[in-house]
Parts: sequence; C-alpha cells; structure tokens
Amino acid sequence: MTQPKTLPLNGITPISHLGVIRAVGADAASFLHGQLSNDFVLLKQDQARLAAFCTAKGRMLASFIGFKRSADEIVLICDRSLLAPTLKRLSMFVMRAQCKLSDATSDFALYGLTGTAAAQYLSADSAPWALKAVGEAHVLALYPAAGNQRALWVAPAGQAPAGELLSEDLWLWSEVQSVVATLSAPVVDAFVPQMLNYESLGGVNFKKGCYPGQEIVARSQFRGTLKRRAYLVHADKALSVGQEVFTAEDLEQATGTVVQAAAAPEGGWAAIVSMQIASSTRDDLFAHAALAEGQSADAAHGVALQVQPLPYELLADI
Repeated sequence: MTQPKTLPLNGITPISHLGVIRAVGADAASFLHGQLSNDFVLLKQDQARLAAFCTAKGRMLASFIGFKRSADEIVLICDRSLLAPTLKRLSMFVMRAQCKLSDATSDFALYGLTGTAAAQYLSADSAPWALKAVGEAHVLALYPAAGNQRALWVAPAGQAPAGELLSEDLWLWSEVQSVVATLSAPVVDAFVPQMLNYESLGGVNFKKGCYPGQEIVARSQFRGTLKRRAYLVHADKALSVGQEVFTAEDLEQATGTVVQAAAAPEGGWAAIVSMQIASSTRDDLFAHAALAEGQSADAAHGVALQVQPLPYELLADI
C-alpha cells in the first residue's frame, strides 16, 4: 500500500448533491429510532448521528447524517438521488406516530467547511459527529480528510458561513479521502452497513431496539460472517459509482464495487471501494465497466487500482 498524500484545504463549498428530510413531531425521535441503524431516542442536541436505512435483509437503502434542531425536529441529510424514494418509503411506516416527514431541501443552506474555515467553529479536538449551534446554523464535525479538519454547515436558506470559496471538486475529493461513504442511487440495496465500515464510524448501535434489517446487521457482526469492508483506492483514470472491481485471478466474479469516486487534485481518481477483505492486499485489482450476461472482465481494458491505508481504525469483529 502507498501512503495517501496530505493536502492543505481551506475554505467553504456550497453543497448541491445532498438534500434534507425534515421529521417534525412529538414522536419524531422514537419513529426514526425504530427505522434507522442508530440511536435517535438518546440523541442530544450537541450530537449528530451517522445512520443507515435498511431493507428487511439488512441492505442499505440510504445513509443519513441526522441531528436535532429542536426537541421535536430532526433533520436527515442524504444524497439527493435517494431523497424522494427514501422519503416515500419512510412515510409508509409513520402510521399513527406523531411525526411528519417532508423534503426540506429548499429550506436549508448546506456548506462543506475545511481547514481554517472549519476551525473557526470547532475546537481542534472536536470528535466526529460533535454538533455546535451558531446562531440559527448548526456546524457538525466530520471525519478529517488528507490531514484537514472538516465540518458540515446546515443553516436556514440564504445563510452562508465565513470563508474563501473552495472548489466543489476538492470537497468531493475530501469526502472520498475521509472514507465515510454516502450512499447514492447506483449502489442502493448493495451493502449491509458494515460493508461501508459504518460500525467503525459510529453509524450502527448494537444495543438499541429493532429496526428493519437489525437481525442481519447484528448477525454479520457477532457471528464473524462479514467478508467485505470499505477501502480507499487510487487510480490513474476516471472511476464511476457502481463499477465492479475484479482481480486478475478471477475475471468472472467481481470482488468489489465502487461506492464513491472523485477526481484527485494531484491527478487520477480516488474512490471508496467495498470489497472482499481477502482481496484488499492484492496488487492486481482493477475496475471494469458493466458486463453483459456471460461476459468476463478484461484486465487490459480495466482501470488498475492501488489500495491505500484507511484513515481510521476498524473495529474488530466480535
């Protein structure tokens, strides 16, 4: 493995690829607690949560960053490509709960903050998912990337943080470098949360009550059956979400999938790949376009991948 490069990033980036679902009502926290992989009943107003919304088979339909704006209002931030279908599916389960769900994307301004722009609102030792109110805005600490402190600014529409503009390309690259995957449409229903390292990132609470897929998620953890993890990779050519990853040894059965990808400032592309743990130390990995039925991958026409170290420690299987 090569060591990932560090790169100073300082500035603010308007975020256009994420949207907001608002949950309002006396039962908002308890309703979400029963639907998502993390604890929302005990969620304090100085904390955010990473969470997965899963099928009954434990496969992720969406990923969220959620926090309380008030005692009876929670906002969930997710990829816009999944907002409408996720909102529709969640709404099916509200039933008699005192909770109203809505698409509130147009009501909020979302900005990514890096380096000095994040440091002006957060302390140097702010842990990921720490939350701070700044007037009507909320600033939540994200996982760092390439040696840079990062944060997410969520405020009423029209309110922007202070700082020089940072290009969206650099922000998207920092998202990949953090190796905290945001699920999007091309890879829906493909992973249990641990395949994206969510249990190591604070995205799964194994002590909370039931939620869709909870039994499968718990079994993967406690029976040691997890065989895939998320890894950071670099490539010299462009990568796209949903591309399958192969080894030169097996050209018919994919060993992984590209979950998130972005152009790297030093050239090439960075990506988060969920793949077989056994393949993560190989030097013959490559990404390939979708294959027709009965077709085998062709390494000569694939994109070679180099696995890089994760920027955080993985929890051991129990």
